[in-house]
Amino acid sequence: MQAVYFDTPDLALSQGGVSLRIRQSGDTRTQTIKVADAKAAGLFARHEWEIEVADMTPVVDDRTPIPALLDDEAGTVAPIFTVAVERLAWVIASGEASIELVLDRGHVAAGDRQSPICELELELKQGEPAALFALARTLAAQFPVRLGVITKSERGYDLLRPVSRAFKSERIALGRDASAANAFEAVAGSCIRQYRLNETILLDQANAEALHQARVSLRRLRSAFSIFKPLLDGDEVSHFQSELRWLGSVLGEARDLDVLLAKAKSGGSLFERLSQARDAAYAAVDTALGSDRVRALMLDLTEWLACGAWRTAPSTRDARDASARQFAAETLHALRRRIRKRGQSLATLADEERHEVRKTAKRLRYGAEFLGSVFSSKKRSRRYGKFVGTLETLQDQLGALNDMATAPVVLDRVGLRDDPGAKDLLAHRKKSKIINAAAEAYDDLLDRKTFWG
Repeated sequence: MQAVYFDTPDLALSQGGVSLRIRQSGDTRTQTIKVADAKAAGLFARHEWEIEVADMTPVVDDRTPIPALLDDEAGTVAPIFTVAVERLAWVIASGEASIELVLDRGHVAAGDRQSPICELELELKQGEPAALFALARTLAAQFPVRLGVITKSERGYDLLRPVSRAFKSERIALGRDASAANAFEAVAGSCIRQYRLNETILLDQANAEALHQARVSLRRLRSAFSIFKPLLDGDEVSHFQSELRWLGSVLGEARDLDVLLAKAKSGGSLFERLSQARDAAYAAVDTALGSDRVRALMLDLTEWLACGAWRTAPSTRDARDASARQFAAETLHALRRRIRKRGQSLATLADEERHEVRKTAKRLRYGAEFLGSVFSSKKRSRRYGKFVGTLETLQDQLGALNDMATAPVVLDRVGLRDDPGAKDLLAHRKKSKIINAAAEAYDDLLDRKTFWG
């Protein structure tokens, strides 16, 4: 199978959440236009257009949404990358379920750059979703498969950009009519995607930024479980929290050493010994990421999101069905009240107490990022930007203080507390200045108008 993807020179289709491709299979050429972005989808009654075409020249007339989306740019649409795969397909019967299993092997090419493809896709044709995951587990028991989160078109567009060293969290777009359950699904799915994108980088190289972002994704997911706790029921939640905490701690040990190394003087004995400890920590990360335990965790999470008991538990029905907007206002208000209470007299708090403020600020920021899109007016968007910006400043200052507090613990853990070079790392010359900056950011946060009120 051959496919050519098209866009304008400035990638206007991609930026508008639209993909345009022509796929050739045998003698048949099919043009497909898909609207994937939630904002773009609202502009059109349909989300997909498919027609047979005579050759590999795209049809962009009024039968398609392209003229409405691009106006005068419609005539500039041209090939940007190609996909070539060999596809094998089976239909598998499992009880009353029928599942199509597709294996694609090939590559995506843009100019002189290529990205290999080796993907298994499972599609439920008939039956219950549980059968789909049962087959996935059968495959996972035989082969080291991992949850896929990137499409072929995303691979192609990635080839048009500089190589990504890490992936930050993506904006979560929720409609005004979304339920709280819809919001949790979108948030958890976004966290899993961010983790998998960074995990892929880490499986190839010891990358400090990718490790940091992978850890952030796990922390965000744990926060999502806490923030959406009223919706969730069952023993699975505590199991997932425990597993995410374990994996986060493995990544955290390497991250702590990355932070110390960035502050240590290069060339000294401490730097060399920290580097050795860091290499050992990254080896532990590599072992964990390569384990059945981690691969199973991502599959378990995905199955639970799709068809877990939390979706139907009578005890949480009202919370699940509540509007995301109502849930957001109540939750963010409670988190803001909590940080107001815990952060009083921030400058005089002990390190452990400031750390609690930091964790609360982090949860408030994640909650704002998770749910902020349901408050979409221009006025509320401006308030959102200022509110989250102030939270980031507070987090940065509290994070710097936490690094100071944890440095001796990390050095003790790797047996380097007595190294002569450790004295400089443990010096807190700017601590009072950072505390004052944190207190100022805290006051600014309390003065900010909320975007959900």
